[in-house]
Amino acid sequence: MSGHSKWSTIKHKKGAADAKRGKIFTRIIKEMTVAARMGGGDVDGNPRLRAAVAEAKASNMPKDNIDRAIKRGTGELEGVNYEELTYEGYGPGGVAVMVETMTDNTNRTTPEIRHAFEKCSGNMGTPGSVRFQFERKGYFAVEKSAATEDRLMEVALEAGADDLQTLDSDIYEIYTTPDAFEQVRTALEKNKIPTVEAKIGQIPANLVKLDDQKSKQMMRLLEMLDDQDDVQNVWTNFDIPEEMMEEE
Repeated sequence: MSGHSKWSTIKHKKGAADAKRGKIFTRIIKEMTVAARMGGGDVDGNPRLRAAVAEAKASNMPKDNIDRAIKRGTGELEGVNYEELTYEGYGPGGVAVMVETMTDNTNRTTPEIRHAFEKCSGNMGTPGSVRFQFERKGYFAVEKSAATEDRLMEVALEAGADDLQTLDSDIYEIYTTPDAFEQVRTALEKNKIPTVEAKIGQIPANLVKLDDQKSKQMMRLLEMLDDQDDVQNVWTNFDIPEEMMEEE
């Protein structure tokens, strides 16, 4: 199981979606604002915005919050101008890490990201230093209680998904090309199959296995990055022992 998958599963099991609802809302609001600024406020004509609005609704975000975020992006309401930046680096054991951020102040964000890496036996690299180890793909996580494997496979593959993986946890993973992401998202929505996570992201080509000590350091790094307000997504290629998943 990939590091990203495990991290998502751990957060889900811990109930982080409830404990950090404010953080989740902030991340999605930023995404909607930037999506509207770049592609316009028409949800039907802007796939990136449509995906962000769907995630907002799945997180039970009030409609007023969604409308305000879109209007800030289109300029109808005054708002902050966010810059999208991706930081690359290495975590414990040489694990590759990509950190996607949206910030209004790089002088704040860059030192915070660097500090997290250094605090957890890692180091921030230069642009392109780890990107080659990832492939851009659509990614969906679906709880096993939401649909049978056969049903999910039928819906997802028919809509253009590349692969469906069954994890040892309570999650199915669906992978797509970036171009097929919207078709698969629409198919899942039409068939009333909710997702725990749905986004286009950086999926690792190969995994790096870590021992217990480095796994704990890696989990600490992910927690520190996740706590940063400017961080939108973290992608990594670590593989930790299954017994550590049970501990979590």
